[in-house]
Amino acid sequence: MDGKEKEEGSEEIHFNAWYDKERIQQSKAILVGVFKTSKDEEMAVDHLKELDLLARTHKIPVVDSWCTVVREFSAATFLSSGKLTQLKDRVAASGANVVIFDDEISPVQQRNLETALKMPVMDRTEVILGVFADRAKTHEAKLQIQMAQVKYIAPRLKRMWLHLSRQTGGGGGATGGGYLRGKGETQIEMDRRALKRRLERLQEELKGVSRYRQTQRSRREKTAIPVFAIIGYTNAGKSTLMNRLTNAHVFVEDMLFATLDTTTRQFTLPNNQSVLLIDTVGFIRKLPHLLVAAFKSTLEESVEADVLIHLIDSSHPLALEQAKTTFEVLSELKAMDRPIITVINKVDLAEEGNAHQREMIQKLRLTYPRSIQVSALTGEGFDLLFEEMIEVLKTRRKRVQVRIPQSEYSIVASAIRDGTVFSQSYVENDVVVDVELPLSHAQQLAQYIYEVPHEPEHIEEPAGE
Repeated sequence: MDGKEKEEGSEEIHFNAWYDKERIQQSKAILVGVFKTSKDEEMAVDHLKELDLLARTHKIPVVDSWCTVVREFSAATFLSSGKLTQLKDRVAASGANVVIFDDEISPVQQRNLETALKMPVMDRTEVILGVFADRAKTHEAKLQIQMAQVKYIAPRLKRMWLHLSRQTGGGGGATGGGYLRGKGETQIEMDRRALKRRLERLQEELKGVSRYRQTQRSRREKTAIPVFAIIGYTNAGKSTLMNRLTNAHVFVEDMLFATLDTTTRQFTLPNNQSVLLIDTVGFIRKLPHLLVAAFKSTLEESVEADVLIHLIDSSHPLALEQAKTTFEVLSELKAMDRPIITVINKVDLAEEGNAHQREMIQKLRLTYPRSIQVSALTGEGFDLLFEEMIEVLKTRRKRVQVRIPQSEYSIVASAIRDGTVFSQSYVENDVVVDVELPLSHAQQLAQYIYEVPHEPEHIEEPAGE
């Protein structure tokens, strides 16, 4: 085996050395959240609760949470020296042996914090990466996660091999004053090359997956079947709704990012119109930019859909803020021009004594006047949801009467397949079809638009004198 083969063979070992999953999941974590002013405290506390869910979803035991005010951040350690001392005391009291920050911290801050606390330090991004890696099932999702991991690891190589970087030495020789680089620095260079090679391979593989996804999308566009994308904050009940409507058997569990993979199923509305339903990945606050980029092809399903079904978890105390986050992501994806059906979910939980949820439902109704209340679990309110879906589609379709030569019957067949036919007749050698079609299809038939001729009314002449 030559040097190149050795380097290639060692790539997997060193690439995975950055994160010992088994060790982390046997650790005891303390979560750290910060806020600048008292008005931000409630939101910071809720963010920390979400981080707790993320950590537990990733099977990291949490023993303590600390949310503290920070007036000024340190470029070196994120926290000021006083807050760092307080954190050390909290760590000692709780028995934690890993610290997880709710905010994204820089590689330098991470390295300095680990030196000061003498234990591993993670941030929200690293936890989300771990959750995504656990949940990814399809080849595409796994490739996207690996791409995000590579981008996260690259600037942190020095931190990962800090223990070897200290093993430096000097050397003499004829010229004298030589310097032998430490094992850590040598390993960093090898890992940097390995990461670059892996990134290139992942990019190439993802190009192939992207081409396949585009082919699938083109096929859907050709059939002109309307597409509804179910979107919303993570854990809002999207997969439950998908399963209830289509028996898609999508994995459902009360945890964040229970499923990451896009599922598409056909569904027939009460008016016998076929539509496609797409269950997309859940949105989340503070979603790392590298993950937005990594999952853009998945989120693009929302952009390409004809209609968005925005599901809101009415049982969450910050449901309004979660809905706002969803719209922010949609705006980033330039998908706000799509019709949006707002669906207030989990109304079955608003029992007699649950005054807080009833109040939240009222706030949501005032914010979204045309919203629909449903329970994805029981099916309550589905009749109203179906009515709204049918109504929205009417604005995306047009009824036309076309006259097409029988020699071009393939065009007739296409119109019949994609539309709702009200009548069909024959005039000379042409086929006349009264049909409702998707706007794009109706526009393609503009040259065949047919106005039914009317017989001139007979006007009786007045009788002569």
